[in-house]
Amino acid sequence: MAKVLYVTCNLKPVELSRSLSVGKEFLDEYLRQNPDDEVHFLDLYRDNIQRIDADVLGGWGKLMKGGDFASLATDEQRKVGRIWKHADQFIDADKYVFVTPMFNLGFPAELKMYIDAVCVVGKTFAYTPTGAVGLLKNQGKKCLHIHSSGGFHYGKEWDHSVPYLKSIMGFMGIEEFEAVVVEGVDAVPDQAASFIAAAEEKVRTLAGHF
Repeated sequence: MAKVLYVTCNLKPVELSRSLSVGKEFLDEYLRQNPDDEVHFLDLYRDNIQRIDADVLGGWGKLMKGGDFASLATDEQRKVGRIWKHADQFIDADKYVFVTPMFNLGFPAELKMYIDAVCVVGKTFAYTPTGAVGLLKNQGKKCLHIHSSGGFHYGKEWDHSVPYLKSIMGFMGIEEFEAVVVEGVDAVPDQAASFIAAAEEKVRTLAGHF
């Protein structure tokens, strides 16, 4: 039995969101084929991800100097503890599904806040004399990114969405990465339905080996 972490970052309901509707197609088919797997849902707008702020940096600084968790100020303990909770949940998962829209050639800010909360030294990566190494490497973990955009950006040099998430996963040691991109739905609205249908067909196929 695998643990799947299903991460969304969208303010729209499923029926009005291209990325969420494609994500639902994937998840429905995945669970049909893997009914015993656990799926844990994380809505980055709803679930109040802890951002890195002065308290977090202060707490980390004390810990790096050899202090223990109990020595941190109350707000430092609370905020660092929340980040560690998300990082531990991320580590515990076997598979990751990110479902996102494109905002201004990238992601909503909430996704970057989440990435900052799970990229934690000593948990998902470590520094070495030869550079940073991912601590989740060689564990069979895999990631699927379902992403939508109104224009045609995928594969272009100004696309800071899918390539960024792929590099972050690799940084933590998760090297098996696939992406399904629904693009052009606003640029060519009369073809939007066919673009979405093609993506839904692709994710249903992917569900069979994810």
